Amino acid sequence: MSKTIEIHGENNIPEEGALVIPGRLDFNQMLLLEQIFAGRSITWLCEENIVLDDSVRSYLEQDGITAVAFSAEDEAPEIIGKTLENNLQDGQLIVYLSGLASVREGECRHLLAKNLKQLCAFGLPVLPLAVAKPTELAYSPENLNRLPGNIFSFAPLIPARAVTVAAWQEAIHAADEVWFSARAFLNDSLPVAILNGIKKHGSSTTLYDGTDDSATSFDKLLGAAIALAGVIKKQTKKRRVGILLPPGKGGMIANLAVVFAGKIPVNINFTSSQSAIHSSIRQSGVDKFITADPFVRKAPSFPWPPNRDLIFIERVLPTIKKKIIRWIVLSKILPTPVIIKILGLSDLQGDDEAILLFTSGSSGEPKGVPLTHRNVLANVCQFGCKIQLRHQAKILGCLPLFHSFGSTVTLWYPCIEGINLITYPNPLETKRLAELIGMHSANLLLSTPTFLRGYMRRVKPNQLQSLDYVITGAEKLPQSLAESFQEKFGILPMEGYGLTETSPATNVNLPDPPSEGGAPIINTNRSGSVGKFLPGIAVKMTDPATGKPCPIDTQGTIWLRGANVFPGYLDNQKKTDDVITDGWFNTGDIGRVDEDGFLFIEGRLSRFSKIGGEMVPHETIEAAIIKLLGLDHETERRIAVVGIPDVQKGEAIALLTTVCGETFQQECIDLRYKLMDTGLPSLWCPKMFIPADQIPILASGKLDIKGCQELAEQNI
Repeated sequence: MSKTIEIHGENNIPEEGALVIPGRLDFNQMLLLEQIFAGRSITWLCEENIVLDDSVRSYLEQDGITAVAFSAEDEAPEIIGKTLENNLQDGQLIVYLSGLASVREGECRHLLAKNLKQLCAFGLPVLPLAVAKPTELAYSPENLNRLPGNIFSFAPLIPARAVTVAAWQEAIHAADEVWFSARAFLNDSLPVAILNGIKKHGSSTTLYDGTDDSATSFDKLLGAAIALAGVIKKQTKKRRVGILLPPGKGGMIANLAVVFAGKIPVNINFTSSQSAIHSSIRQSGVDKFITADPFVRKAPSFPWPPNRDLIFIERVLPTIKKKIIRWIVLSKILPTPVIIKILGLSDLQGDDEAILLFTSGSSGEPKGVPLTHRNVLANVCQFGCKIQLRHQAKILGCLPLFHSFGSTVTLWYPCIEGINLITYPNPLETKRLAELIGMHSANLLLSTPTFLRGYMRRVKPNQLQSLDYVITGAEKLPQSLAESFQEKFGILPMEGYGLTETSPATNVNLPDPPSEGGAPIINTNRSGSVGKFLPGIAVKMTDPATGKPCPIDTQGTIWLRGANVFPGYLDNQKKTDDVITDGWFNTGDIGRVDEDGFLFIEGRLSRFSKIGGEMVPHETIEAAIIKLLGLDHETERRIAVVGIPDVQKGEAIALLTTVCGETFQQECIDLRYKLMDTGLPSLWCPKMFIPADQIPILASGKLDIKGCQELAEQNI
């Protein structure tokens, strides 16, 4: 067997005959597959209208090669299937050739939906095969010379009676996840990856800080971070270190320093309620916080710890200037393993905790989401190989570092993959952000629909002309907003999807590739969807009512598996068990996958609203209202919080209530102010109050969420 090949799931190859449907197959891969199937007769199957490579066509025309063509327009696929059964006798195999296609690099599927439908209707047992070229999905610190040229990952055989487009797609994603999760670099640590990435690209990669218009190369940031790491080690013996800084030089240096100190960075959400902040600090067990004087002055309402617990980065760095210069030099000349040994980080493994983020829990208390080195490295690679930015490209980083996308995509990804970064601390200041985009010719803008509306109001069209991608997340992207943005700026915003627990990116829409040589285009964006899955992510669906498996093309609860999926919530086994089963993560979202592999999000199981990109827990708001109104001892439910559509924020909070006095409207206004006085963010306070005769309750005594939603919608 050639050394250029790696095989997974070889035991899934059946002894009996089967129709093999690979996600892709070029000429060289055909020859390699023949080696894998050595000793078995192969019939090559094509759709009559596909475009074949000249080398493939010449090969199929040779004597002794069996090739068959079919028409995707044929109305009787079962008849074709009956004919093809003769080619499956005595363990023979039929292998489908999808032909040439216009695709984005790294695309795992090169066949059209209409052809796949026809194949699945033949009534034959199907062996799904994921085929990958690791060089297309390369991770910057990897040694490309050591990567196999091709990877074949076989899924279990699908019996003829169970073959559908959805079943094949689910199997292909599962097989794709198997090989991706076996990649060697996932056993490395975050500091190793950062060192390798910056040593490779650091002198030619720059952080442009929009607060002072400074430009600092990544190798200098690395030197400062390693020097600061020594200070952090002396300041605290705790495993984790808090960080209270926005995106910028300070935020990057602080996070890198904590990592190189062998500790875990905890970027605190300084926009949360005070109770949530205190909870995050308590759960994470941090006793030291890295911050800066200017930031402290800008956030006077934050419950700042005593000064003795604060490490002011702009005060410390000047005192260690000589060490910084020394480490800038040493980091260039010493090999990564030597630096890792000097810093005492040799024992770090892929499954160790690398960073800690927080997300809201159903009770309102933030849930700690520890992400391992493996999780972060996997998602950096998954996102990076899909977006395919050049090393000289520039990302605008304005999402907060406590946000999962701000952490992975605008912090770790640029360091590891060698991408220039433009930072600014406030995503709401779209006028200044547009100036930075134009000044530095940014290529990628990550945003939310709420923030995009700010660009629509305040920014001139020519200021965004350098952008190649505008990717939104956190809330639904309205089609009308996307079209208006494209009309004004000449670029179509595209929606992605991810969760803190998945490190975070799992799906993204991207511009379609250009057509080449008359080959069909494999689309990479679809309106209304959140895009195709990133490499190495498996998906399945379960019925929301019964919990039983259902086809992924029907509406169901979305479960994901992959190297990017977190191991479980911080010190909370019960909540972990609620969402993770046999390595599968229950997203709590409801959706479906269409015939081309695009994921559509169609609802949410958990009682949260996503407002302006923030997860807002309904039960926390209810608890605060119950306390304010003195309803703690009521036997009947008097209130219920629901999410309602909102043009500006995607969703808004509405309150169903049976507490309706003669001065109802004034009481509602007073309630909003009282809630804010308790520390509840204004975003969380009900925007609409709906009087109700009774709150819908299920026979079990539980809140009828669907009934509440319907009642609210009737009164909007």
